[in-house]
Amino acid sequence: MQLKDQWNNIDWKKVEKHVNRLQTRIAKAVREGKWNLVKRLQYLLSQSHYAKLLAVKKVNQNQGKRTAGVDGETWSSPEAKMKAALGLTDKKYNAKPLKRVFIEKPGKKKKRPLGIPTMYDRSMQSLYAMALEPIAETTGDRTSFGFRKFRSTHDASSHAFLYICKKTSPVWILEGDIKGCFDNISHQWLLENILMDKSILRQFLKAGYVFESQLFPTDAGTPQGGIISPILANMTLDGIQKMLVDKYKTKNGKINREVSDKHKVHFVRYADDFIVTANTEEIAKEIKELIKDFLKERGLELSEEKTLITNIDNGFDFLGWNFRKYNGKLLVKPSKKSIDKVTENISDTIKRGKAWKQEDLIKTLNPIIIGWSNYHRSAVSSKIFCKLDSRIWGMLWHWAKRRHPEKSRQWIADKYWHSVGKRNWVFSDGTNQLKFLSDTKIVRHIRLKLDMNPHLDKEYFDLRKSKLQVKKPTSITEKVIGIAEKMTVVAKKTLDKVKNICKPETVTMTNNCCPNKG
Repeated sequence: MQLKDQWNNIDWKKVEKHVNRLQTRIAKAVREGKWNLVKRLQYLLSQSHYAKLLAVKKVNQNQGKRTAGVDGETWSSPEAKMKAALGLTDKKYNAKPLKRVFIEKPGKKKKRPLGIPTMYDRSMQSLYAMALEPIAETTGDRTSFGFRKFRSTHDASSHAFLYICKKTSPVWILEGDIKGCFDNISHQWLLENILMDKSILRQFLKAGYVFESQLFPTDAGTPQGGIISPILANMTLDGIQKMLVDKYKTKNGKINREVSDKHKVHFVRYADDFIVTANTEEIAKEIKELIKDFLKERGLELSEEKTLITNIDNGFDFLGWNFRKYNGKLLVKPSKKSIDKVTENISDTIKRGKAWKQEDLIKTLNPIIIGWSNYHRSAVSSKIFCKLDSRIWGMLWHWAKRRHPEKSRQWIADKYWHSVGKRNWVFSDGTNQLKFLSDTKIVRHIRLKLDMNPHLDKEYFDLRKSKLQVKKPTSITEKVIGIAEKMTVVAKKTLDKVKNICKPETVTMTNNCCPNKG
């Protein structure tokens, strides 16, 4: 059979089931403390043909699949993918240097480095990441949410809210940010503490990078752009929560309610951003020093300019939201920085589209509006949605006036704005219409159970995923359609019940109930 046919005929459900089964066994062994079994299972997974197929598939599914490394290779054809999977091996493996590029940081002039491995190295990282992820998930901090399976910024936000929403909640917040987290992690610490093949890990870490045709060594850090890098970074930072629990929540080796209530220390982390709550400012300062020492062992340090100690009455920003108490009531709103960023994005898009057709402008703006409103739909966002709708209307009016400086206001309004339902000012070309942020329904996020493991509690995560994926109506039209669909379903069920009741089971019943005339 040709390579093309081999790739096209792969049963991916069978492949994923096999890999998931091995990952589940690794997670169980970690939970039971059987570390020799963990190593054997990791080796089994990294040598598995199915795992190699899946590693190559994952590399060719992400956004960087068309971006080549230093060797200039991309795997676009089925033959190339199958050949790569068959050639994936750890024997005499030598990682090639990464291609260094610089990408802009949103809203900043400073650019951040990004390392692009070759397709082969990406596949090797993906393969070993599959063997390492069950360990990271099972041993990770309970309130760590970044770069973890089935966890999100909304989960981090909901738990941060839980810790500070009550009247008796802590009032001091340590906002932490780690300086150059990916670039500065100690290689020595990783090699001594990460449970995976040391020779392979060393190749990943010491590959070096090429910039402007020059080769540079990598003495520290995991490359931003490497598939395994987020897992390594998470495992490096795991342990902060345990350290804080041991210091501020336990007595004689057991968690003590009295000690915990005295300090009110809670920890929430998303990637390299974290918050720690404290009952007093002194405790918050003490925690800051403890975390500094913890990070120093790993070659890391806190960013002094971004690490702050704040009172909840003054509020703080975390993951695009502002957390602040107003007269004792905690409100989570989109942060000013996030609002300004989306306003600038929409403004730049409209300026860029000075000569675009109305249809093209609508199709470009709608994903921005939908994405931002969906991200903030679980917060207190209604007034901000309305405010942004007003801003967007003003920008679009300026856009339309610029296109037709000689035309009257009435003519411009009639050309670009139309009535839809009860709305009179809908930016539409007749076929496509611009979405309103204010049509987004506020839906509170379903809180995650922290003890659940994605490799051991699949039923819980499948159920939770289905609940989160239930699409809520975001506009008046969609609401009407949703109600109509529900009514149709109810009517159909009622009709089926009536049919079952009236269904003749025997000839005698038919004759008794419905005797023939005559």
